[in-house]
Amino acid sequence: MKSNINIESIIAESGAITFGYIDVGEMQDCSILKLPIAIINGVEDGPILYIQSASDGNELNGIAVIQRVIEHISPKELRGGIIAVPITNVFAFNYNQSENPVDKRKINRCFPGKDNGTSSFRIAHRLFNNVIKKANLCIDLHQGDVSPMVDSVNVRVSSLHRLHRKCMELAKVFGIGYILDEKGPNGQLAQVAPDIDIPTIDPELGGCHGWDKISIEKGFKGIINVLKYYNFIDGKPEICQRQIVVKRLYPIICNHGGFIKYHANLYDIVEYRQPIADICDVFGRIIETIIAPKKGVLWSTNLYPMTFGASIIGFLGINISYK
Repeated sequence: MKSNINIESIIAESGAITFGYIDVGEMQDCSILKLPIAIINGVEDGPILYIQSASDGNELNGIAVIQRVIEHISPKELRGGIIAVPITNVFAFNYNQSENPVDKRKINRCFPGKDNGTSSFRIAHRLFNNVIKKANLCIDLHQGDVSPMVDSVNVRVSSLHRLHRKCMELAKVFGIGYILDEKGPNGQLAQVAPDIDIPTIDPELGGCHGWDKISIEKGFKGIINVLKYYNFIDGKPEICQRQIVVKRLYPIICNHGGFIKYHANLYDIVEYRQPIADICDVFGRIIETIIAPKKGVLWSTNLYPMTFGASIIGFLGINISYK
């Protein structure tokens, strides 16, 4: 008989879905803050997929993706198991911000964590050692904060890393069609987990306030693609044939403050020196025309139509290749 999946006191028997919580901190009134965990344990042996979201507390699309996975994946049709953490940064989530208010840190800069560190390091340490190490594959769901951004997948290890090929394979299987292949900052799960031989990706599901249905749907389909490709469930993944890979995000900087009127849209490939946007005064008169500093994909834009002078109004994905 297939064995149970245990996460501390949370136990999922073969063919069952179990929901539970682990204590990860204390509020100022001494109440306990709990981190939610769902375990779907299949009826047959197989690998374990770990999924987490909201490690930045205001990036909410991944929560909806995990909810849909829990709703649609039956343990009766699953080989192996799925461990899902819908809200990783519970402190930040409750304050509707990206950073943990306890120590002013992003949890996704704190892996593999420290058992004697501040709050974010302790949460990362608990997850990494008690949960993530049980997995064979990891998916860390993000979004571009609240600013509009292409739906994409990040590979956060260098091209020289021994697991780079497997991480790229996982990113292509997710199948959104846009991949950023750039080593990430220290402490990112998608950089640390491959060091212990767990292929990991960091999907960026757009950017918005609240939930975006299109990005959520892409994220859900990406998870289903992974489950099918790696034989967790039956079926053939639906992966787009041509995927755009960029090696770097390059900032688009304005000189003047004012109102932004974009000439290009997200996902557009713009040529070097192609006009991207006008900066206009309060009356709508053009002060400055921003031209593309490089050839690239318009990867992100401003959330609001106005900007300060000498600030970033978007990013280009540059050094394009096709897979």
